[in-house]
Amino acid sequence: QVQVEESGGGLVQAGGSLRLSCAASTRTFSNYALGWFHQAPGKEREFVAAINWNGATTYYAMSVKGRFTISRDNAKNTVYLQMNSLEPEDTAVYYCAAHFGDYVGSNLHSYEYWGQGTQVTVSS
Repeated sequence: QVQVEESGGGLVQAGGSLRLSCAASTRTFSNYALGWFHQAPGKEREFVAAINWNGATTYYAMSVKGRFTISRDNAKNTVYLQMNSLEPEDTAVYYCAAHFGDYVGSNLHSYEYWGQGTQVTVSS
């Protein structure tokens, strides 16, 4: 069983930046692809970004491409989501998810382990 825990959410003004972190409790962190999803009130959980085991492959939702950057540090068992030029529409709970293997994609059902989420609120 892998536990993942997000941190770094908060309140920021439109145009600002936040960096989310997600730490995973596994000795084989490099065996996992990681993804970020978000869920706004009353909406379904949506894909944001994903990264493969060594960081060489990344994939983004069109709505965040060019503004968000996903990265990972396997020595620290941590994946990051740098969010720049934030918009009120980015307001949501952000979830980190882990997949055992090298899947890098948007299908949330492919991710076996999920964190509890961290709230990001962007004010206009």
